[in-house]
Amino acid sequence: MKDEKAEFAARLRAALHAANIEASASVLEKRFNSRYGGAPVTAQAISQWLNGKVIPRQDKIRVLAAIVGIDPHVLQYGGGKSKVAEVRTSWADGMSAQDRAMVDAFLGLPPRQRNLVREIVAVLADSAGDR
Repeated sequence: MKDEKAEFAARLRAALHAANIEASASVLEKRFNSRYGGAPVTAQAISQWLNGKVIPRQDKIRVLAAIVGIDPHVLQYGGGKSKVAEVRTSWADGMSAQDRAMVDAFLGLPPRQRNLVREIVAVLADSAGDR
């Protein structure tokens, strides 16, 4: 069982690296909790995932996989894409790591600041349409 945990941690760290996301518990905590619908996860819990002490539950693996842009089955077990599940395309497919980081930062903003960003983007989009 210990090898399985270490292998998961190695896959998670490699996926974070490939997505240009720092493999830091505090960095991942912010991104994770901005997407996760359950109770917030602590940096200590995430540190245990990154250090191979604990494998998160499936609902959390799905969120982690979405953050790094890989199939949850691959993150959990390794190897190629799962042939059991249908591969879904995401609106984030084709986005650069920089754009995904911007969206993650937006999702971490309080509702009032999100509304301000939406208004700014709407104004910019309208002015771009006038050209």
